[in-house]
Amino acid sequence: MRHRTNKRSVPSLFSKNGGTKYRIGDIPVPSPFYYRLAKGADTVGRQMFFLNKRLAAVLFFAGLISLGQAATAELSRNVQHRGGLQNARIQFEQEKTGRVAFIGGSITQMNGYRPMVSEWLQQRFPDTKFEFINAGIASTCSHTGAFRLDDHVLSKGRIDLLFAEFAVNDDQDARHTRRGCIIGMEGIIRQVKTKQPLCDVVVTHFVNPGMLKQIQGGKTPLSIEAHEDVLKHYRVSSLYLAREVADRIQAGSLTWAKFGGTHPKPAGNTVARELIAALLGHAWARPLPENAGKGAQLLPIKPIDPASFFNGRFLSPGLAKRSDGWKWHVPVWKNIPGSFRSTFAGMQLLCTDQPGSEVKIEFEGHAIGAYVLAGPDAGVLEVSIDGDDYKRVNLYHQYSRGLHYPRTVMFATDLKLGKHTAQIRVALPKRSTPGNRTARILQFTVN
Repeated sequence: MRHRTNKRSVPSLFSKNGGTKYRIGDIPVPSPFYYRLAKGADTVGRQMFFLNKRLAAVLFFAGLISLGQAATAELSRNVQHRGGLQNARIQFEQEKTGRVAFIGGSITQMNGYRPMVSEWLQQRFPDTKFEFINAGIASTCSHTGAFRLDDHVLSKGRIDLLFAEFAVNDDQDARHTRRGCIIGMEGIIRQVKTKQPLCDVVVTHFVNPGMLKQIQGGKTPLSIEAHEDVLKHYRVSSLYLAREVADRIQAGSLTWAKFGGTHPKPAGNTVARELIAALLGHAWARPLPENAGKGAQLLPIKPIDPASFFNGRFLSPGLAKRSDGWKWHVPVWKNIPGSFRSTFAGMQLLCTDQPGSEVKIEFEGHAIGAYVLAGPDAGVLEVSIDGDDYKRVNLYHQYSRGLHYPRTVMFATDLKLGKHTAQIRVALPKRSTPGNRTARILQFTVN
């Protein structure tokens, strides 16, 4: 005789328990949603019961989770979430305080994407008391960023979230080689991860006309490609705003004029904010577990380039031994030809316009350079390391013609690690440029 099953004797895989709690087999489920969903699958559950009711429940629930993950994983190709970003959220949600810093060039310093993102964060966490740090300095590249990172950002206290942008200035201002882009960006990222391992970092790649043209031609701009290699190595999230702009222009939803150019207008900065909001919204989509705690990502044992500026720091020119031709003072800028930015008002600089006058600085590390203001009268330095032959370093920049332009120039980057001495003097100017004989040093840069 064929065995007949009494349906009432087989317990439902999905059952209501206590009026407000639900269970899948022996597993409690916190939401009525799953109960309603479960009722439709009850018949399947009865059949699976004879195999293994607990296994069936686990497989079914895993399927739901998998579908949920797939749904939240959909991001624009220009938004790269590489993990992390939870430390900042834990701080903002649980401690109700946050310190957020922005470092970069004029795109960061200006009234652009930075205040928009700050406003978005404040709206996302209305009960959190934020401190926002604007560490943007116009014209500066990732090299300068690595050397000033500690003074301008990390020394301010615990940093919960750091936004950085240097792709444009590494491209058009510094005109770095691939290696130059790497040692600057890696200098920033590895330094942050070493000194403040709980700090979350987001890097945005902005765009200029030349970079846009390359992207539209199917190429990746050198600075973005190099920076991305660093960010992948350290699993840092990034936003390919430059390609997003190209994509929207191709789709007809944006023009370069509407975006606003290299220094974006409100419409362009809104695009940046949208990408950042998409990234953070994705990373913070699920509720925080009650026992959520901060954690540091593992730091790669080896840097991409051992010479990267992750030990970068400023060394005060006031420590240098100088001849009478050098002065450690605040220049009288109103008497000096060329535009001057208020960012540097009141700062002491080590200055000379006397060719042949020497200054000597002792340092420890494997790289030495100078963060300078290079104006219309900027000359050429001659530098000797540890008594070796003098090498020439031109301070004048393409933008120095009418501006005292901030830039970092490196004298040596691959010295043997240890104590060294640098002797520096201004070279005699050429006859064609007799006025170009001045050096104004804000800081020595040491790594």
